[in-house]
Amino acid sequence: MTALERSWFEEAQQSMHGWDFSHLAGRWQTADLPWDYAALVREHLSADDRWLDIDTGGGELMGRFNHQPALTAVTEGWQPNIELLKQTVVKKGITLYPDAAEQLTAVPNSTFDIVTNSHGAMPVKRIAEVLKPGGRFVTQQVGVTNNYALSRFFDEHYEPAYPDNQLLTVMAQMQAAGFEILRAEQAYAALSFTDVGAIVYYATVIPWEFPHFDVARMLPKLHQLQSLLAINGRVTTFEDRFMIIARKLARRD
Repeated sequence: MTALERSWFEEAQQSMHGWDFSHLAGRWQTADLPWDYAALVREHLSADDRWLDIDTGGGELMGRFNHQPALTAVTEGWQPNIELLKQTVVKKGITLYPDAAEQLTAVPNSTFDIVTNSHGAMPVKRIAEVLKPGGRFVTQQVGVTNNYALSRFFDEHYEPAYPDNQLLTVMAQMQAAGFEILRAEQAYAALSFTDVGAIVYYATVIPWEFPHFDVARMLPKLHQLQSLLAINGRVTTFEDRFMIIARKLARRD
């Protein structure tokens, strides 16, 4: 085994806590989207709002908004992140709803002024139910074609895990659930990796886009990527993103 191959195996053994890609700092670059999700949240999040953040990961993004802990709640489905949140945000007074089924089952109805969702599950009907009438929903989602070319490169039979997570379908679901769509956009952003080890790490920690990824089995493909990277210094795929801002309509009797 060469030193390069050994480094790829080592990348596949790296773990991630929360939703933190700092391990790839300086090794990847993503083009800007035409919107700023954090700015959208700040625009719609008032100081006295009761706020629910869906699939918060390790709470990294949620924590940047410095909202009152007593008015903040989060959901999370991955057990290691749940344990991390218990030791961090819960101790600050933030409410945690463990949500392994990603259906907001334990979240009370008609409770929140705003719900946010960055790349999380989208149980649209339940999101409408937990919002108060007039409440806002702000989301940025990973579209169905995200990294499609790279996923198919590794697996010619790859099919997206969430085929209905696309802008038109989600907008229709939201309208049917009683939302007024205030803004909706879709965009594609180039994602470039500057070393193959970074791709190995990325594919390992996102198994729903790279199912059954295994370094030993993928060695010929990884060497192909290495030769392609030598041509222009990077391997580029494309992120599929869409955003929606919506308001829950008052119930009509």
